[in-house]
Amino acid sequence: SIPKIAYDNGWASNGAMRNNNTYFGYQLPLGPNLGGPLFFEHYSFLGINPFGLTDAYANYQTQVINHTKINYEYVKANPKGYYGYSDQSWGLTASDIPSGYTASSPTNDVGVIAPTAALSSFPYTPAESMKALKFFYYKLGDKLWGTYGFKDAFSLHEPWFANSYLAIDQGPIVVMLENYRSGLLWNLFMSCPEIKTGMTTLGFQSPHL
Repeated sequence: SIPKIAYDNGWASNGAMRNNNTYFGYQLPLGPNLGGPLFFEHYSFLGINPFGLTDAYANYQTQVINHTKINYEYVKANPKGYYGYSDQSWGLTASDIPSGYTASSPTNDVGVIAPTAALSSFPYTPAESMKALKFFYYKLGDKLWGTYGFKDAFSLHEPWFANSYLAIDQGPIVVMLENYRSGLLWNLFMSCPEIKTGMTTLGFQSPHL
């Protein structure tokens, strides 16, 4: 088996992944300045339930909620003055952009909103995510909604709407909506004996392990 030191010295960088600075009134336990793209709080937690999860480095419930709220508050504040940013139209993460692809975040803000950012955050920010869902569906309508659901991204500032659907962005929306609704994927994943053993060995604690 892989020893715990591989995690501590590798992914956790001997604690260097800690942040603990406060942005927009929310303390961020881990990660880069202002949190980075929101996919950091999605892919890792499609199966792992962050609620009640802690280890030597962080309270992961605080991490996922506060990172999402920092992203939301940044878009509301809109320091670059992009047309179309609001408390209903928010969410910076990796997506297609007019010139290609980028990992949008508060420190890499090109004026593009990706629906997956707000919608995959439903378990963390249900009220804010519901506002975004209603805006994307009812206000932007078929400019953003198509055969396979929401298109990958848009910019009301340009204006520009992607014609692409990215499975890596669509998938987390479906999974996290179900986790918000019933906890199904979290419950199944966290019930696996291998997951319980592995995470406990790494020093994680959770009521779900």
